[in-house]
Amino acid sequence: MKGANRGYVAAGLGALLVVVAFVVPHLHLGIVTPLINSTAQQVRDFAQTAPIFGWWNAHVGWGSGPAIAIAVAAVLWGPSLSARLPWRAVPWAVWATSCVWAFSLAMVDGWQRGFAGRLTARHEYLRQVPTITDIPEAVRTFASRILDFQPNSWITHVSGHPPGALLTFVWLDRVGLGGGAWAAVWCLLIGSSAAAAIVITLKTLSGDTVARAAAPFVAVAPTAIWIAVSADGYYAGVAAWGIALLALATRSRRAVYPAAGAGLLLGWGMFLNYGLGLIALVAAAVLLAAPDRRTAARVLVTAALAAAVVAGVFALAGFWWFDGYVLVQQRYWQGIASNRPFQYWSWANLAAVVCAVGPATVAGVAHTFDRAALRGRSGAHLVVLGALLAIVCADLSMLSKAETERIWLPFTVWLTAACAFLPTGSRRWWLALNVTGALLLNHLILTNW
Repeated sequence: MKGANRGYVAAGLGALLVVVAFVVPHLHLGIVTPLINSTAQQVRDFAQTAPIFGWWNAHVGWGSGPAIAIAVAAVLWGPSLSARLPWRAVPWAVWATSCVWAFSLAMVDGWQRGFAGRLTARHEYLRQVPTITDIPEAVRTFASRILDFQPNSWITHVSGHPPGALLTFVWLDRVGLGGGAWAAVWCLLIGSSAAAAIVITLKTLSGDTVARAAAPFVAVAPTAIWIAVSADGYYAGVAAWGIALLALATRSRRAVYPAAGAGLLLGWGMFLNYGLGLIALVAAAVLLAAPDRRTAARVLVTAALAAAVVAGVFALAGFWWFDGYVLVQQRYWQGIASNRPFQYWSWANLAAVVCAVGPATVAGVAHTFDRAALRGRSGAHLVVLGALLAIVCADLSMLSKAETERIWLPFTVWLTAACAFLPTGSRRWWLALNVTGALLLNHLILTNW
């Protein structure tokens, strides 16, 4: 299949997948369903709008007007502004737009429900923060508290992640930035900055034209719905800057500095989220696209050593990553995961991804499979494929069943770069379709994040 038709077919198949994923839960097909061994109330609480985690609730808020205005402005002027702005201004403009877009979408649900209160829910990190009176002791005993059904078990989100995630919010509290609003601001600013990191990476790997083409799509991606106030937005931002620095290192005469920075960030990311180990596939794509293999090898060694420093600090503090990873898998199956059948979520996870990235990204991904570009080691194409492969691996691991619109943010944000591959004449319409889908989803479903 050639030309624009490839994108339209892919977007159509993506839309069909989403429709099927929303319809199947109502057909009572045995284990091909979002939840088993659950009461009607549990189904309403955890799977009412499967494959998206939320509840049907057509609503508007004071963020609705700004969100619509940003969407319209992005469609009307985004592509032309992206083409005309001096390059130095593009990453800043993309970051600012992404931040305001995400905040406006959050405000559709209101200040408390949509923003300040999101990270104060009973399973979230902030509930655990007041219990941490001795940080070294918390790290030293962290692994022993991962499993459930013991008196000192960590709450759900703390137990499901390495200690770096909890430590972040503890440190914010210690410097006087405690509470849900400050935590949300932290996640919003860092999560939305991933958009700037992505366009910088694209320019470094594939040039100015590709980066500018992707910029409007990255700035107002539907992923913003979950970036605004979920800790996974924070993880996505950290990982994105790690990849950006890695790309810069492969083109730098003084590669040691950006490579070390990349290693430190990606190493820190490993201690924020176990799943970020899969970001290695995106990193490998960046190194594969390097013009000089010797430079790529030096960058890899430097980054790996820097990441090892992060792991070494945690090991000295008493936490061994692999111990935590083994225990968190056991904790995962102690919880609701055992009631979420893989027969549904193996493919419904991907429907959630389609919702999170939008039809334009699905169409762009179809154009990513360009033999000439891949033979030429096009960095942009390889990075998108790396992110896609990370998602496939995460899905097959069976450690991500439901909530993947949030959990896979560190990978899905990179898929939005594929919109740069869309035919020039159709980009504005694809952008309109993307923002319309994001607005409809955010106004019809009260998302859990």
